[in-house]
Amino acid sequence: MIDLSTIQDLIAAHGLWVVAPIAVLEGPIVTVISSWLAQQGLFDLPRLIAVLVAADLVGDAILYAVGRWGLHRLPPAWLRRIGLREGRIRLMSRRFDHQGGRILAFGKLTHAAGAAVLVAAGLARMPFGSFLFFNTLATIPKTLAFVALGYLIGHAYRLINLWISNASIALLVLIILGAGFWMLRPKFCK
Repeated sequence: MIDLSTIQDLIAAHGLWVVAPIAVLEGPIVTVISSWLAQQGLFDLPRLIAVLVAADLVGDAILYAVGRWGLHRLPPAWLRRIGLREGRIRLMSRRFDHQGGRILAFGKLTHAAGAAVLVAAGLARMPFGSFLFFNTLATIPKTLAFVALGYLIGHAYRLINLWISNASIALLVLIILGAGFWMLRPKFCK
């Protein structure tokens, strides 16, 4: 993770040229910091929002590409070891065929499951056009929420970063516990 003071200094010094690539890596907090700087007059807000949405979508497309073209290159034994057996991948593909938009929105809006869901969409071979459409629908409100947060109270970006991190960890733990319960449920219901 890049130091927050460094991010602020880079954005203030180099403007939108540096916002885009850093936002691909550190989306939410970069959105908060750059929106705070827009509130201070360093950026045109509509242009900033367009750059932030585009950067978020580029980062998501990279994760999709890892799932679509990268994971298949791993040895089958490695895929089995991480639970990606042939049957599970087929089931995942069917789920993305029927509920791809919902799954992407869940991953995008929880933030904690985001990377895994985006890679899974690629692995499930979700059509890229559908992926981009549904992902854009989820990206716009999420980005606007972080822009509003940054614009209004961006001066507290260190605290906001802590909130984002803690909320992401809490959601990830809840997702893991929920998935574990769901997988063990048949054993307890007998």
